[in-house]
Amino acid sequence: MTTPAGAPEPGASPAPETRSSNFLRDRIAEDLKTSKYNGRVQTRFPPEPNGYLHIGHAKAICIDFGLADEFGGHTNLRFDDTNPEKEDVEYVESIKEDIQWLGFHWDGLFYASDYFGQLYEWAVKLIKEGKAYVDDLTAEEIRKHRGTLTEPGKDSPYRNRSVEENLNLFERMRAGEFPDGSRVLRAKIDMSSPNLNMRDPVMYRILHAEHHRTGNKWPIYPMYDYAHGQSDSLEKVTHSMCSLEFADHQPLYQWFIEQLGIFPSQQIEFDRLSLTYTLMSKRKLRQLVEQGTVRGWDDPRMPTLSGLRRRGYTREAIRNFVTAAGVSRTNGIVELAMLEHFLREDLNKRSPRVMAVLRPLKVVIDNYPEGQAEEMDATNNPEDESAGTRKVPFSRELYIEQDDFREVPPPKYFRLTPGREVRLRYGYFITAKSVVKNDKGEVVEVHCTYDPATRGGNAPDGRKVKSTIHWVSAQHAVDAEVRVYENLFTKENLGDLEEGKDPLDYLNPNSLEIIPHAKLEPSLANAAPGSRYQFERLGYFCADLDSRPGKPVFNRTVALKDTWAKIEKKQS
Repeated sequence: MTTPAGAPEPGASPAPETRSSNFLRDRIAEDLKTSKYNGRVQTRFPPEPNGYLHIGHAKAICIDFGLADEFGGHTNLRFDDTNPEKEDVEYVESIKEDIQWLGFHWDGLFYASDYFGQLYEWAVKLIKEGKAYVDDLTAEEIRKHRGTLTEPGKDSPYRNRSVEENLNLFERMRAGEFPDGSRVLRAKIDMSSPNLNMRDPVMYRILHAEHHRTGNKWPIYPMYDYAHGQSDSLEKVTHSMCSLEFADHQPLYQWFIEQLGIFPSQQIEFDRLSLTYTLMSKRKLRQLVEQGTVRGWDDPRMPTLSGLRRRGYTREAIRNFVTAAGVSRTNGIVELAMLEHFLREDLNKRSPRVMAVLRPLKVVIDNYPEGQAEEMDATNNPEDESAGTRKVPFSRELYIEQDDFREVPPPKYFRLTPGREVRLRYGYFITAKSVVKNDKGEVVEVHCTYDPATRGGNAPDGRKVKSTIHWVSAQHAVDAEVRVYENLFTKENLGDLEEGKDPLDYLNPNSLEIIPHAKLEPSLANAAPGSRYQFERLGYFCADLDSRPGKPVFNRTVALKDTWAKIEKKQS
């Protein structure tokens, strides 16, 4: 069944409370102990609505909302909508849906654009106090004047304009009198500061662009570094937690708050989440979408939360993974295999077991009565007794996986081969007797015999077989399209590129395989989009949004651990 955003997953249990010490938790606990904010905890999650959220954002969401919940505080969702050329209502709505799907709820919904009027007034205040000025240098000239890490910057020739001239020019900027890029408003701080962010940073730029909320009301827009801290202050945010790339911006964050004499929000930085084989740049992800490399932001190969959700990931797996990954003050990279571990662990508990054959090979049981069909009892989930059983039809003609038969078996191969007996899951013991081949010499049909006394998978004489394989009754099989995904990128660490290389240079040409005619047991004919299953012996799969009654489409969420695949790879 389909689960709406924010609703509990079928069989879901909340992510475990993990109270192990970390510096963020310790900081909040200390502030509460000293009554720094009168016992208040107020956090915020401030995404820019210029794309869909990805797995890296899940860490920030879990921290911002999770810590506030833990300490009885509140969290605002605030959209940093200060760049109208890249922002859209579509992204706003997708972000809301993703947060709710992860199981979190905001206490207040705000936009940086709510504060445009106040931010403008504060900018005027700084101009009047001689702490901001209008600069006519181009962006390139400003960059050159800023200096380097080892050389101080140079004052702009417009730095010492009078207060009156600055007020006049800024008012005319606000009135839309000047073209884009012709002037900016800069804070007057210290062009020789060792921190480049303190070298007269830009506060406002001219941009004649329609905003998704304010329309054409504003021809000037505040920069992130100016808008963010003041927005925190207006909302009386006590703990403004952000990733480490903003650590060098903290002095500027505090400078604006101190100069304006407003509520003293504090910025605290933690390591961002990076995963192997995973791209975390919204700009680059947008490029994949716009170029048609993927089918959209929710393509199951994408690291977006909507893509992971469509692929079959659960909120519990993501939240448990984020908890286990922890927080630190040093950026690193986490193995994708760790995320997949938590995904398998969660899906193993909740997913009904079904039988499906992706690459069918027909098996004919010659001594089984023609026209007969029977029902086998199958366990829905061995991890959950309450899941019960179901009936699976069995008949003379079956489909098995092509890999489950070898005419000439390699060493340590224990599946079906001529003269060998194997167990059919929930069915009978069968023995391969002969094969039918096509003009290319490929085996297209295997003829077998079965032992009627072994119904249910056990021999009354106690004889053992070394392999159990799954199957689907050919007479009752449902045709399905199955999409098998691999990593979208071939490079392990996309944050460590050779000079001149782009992450998109490492796209995996084999990231998607479409299997058009998989065979499924009939219980899956009308699987609802979003429903998850374990295809026995194959992996975990999720019914895609493209599914229609009688025409299911499944995405492989994650494979099972396959020891045989590893053995065969070594032998080849």
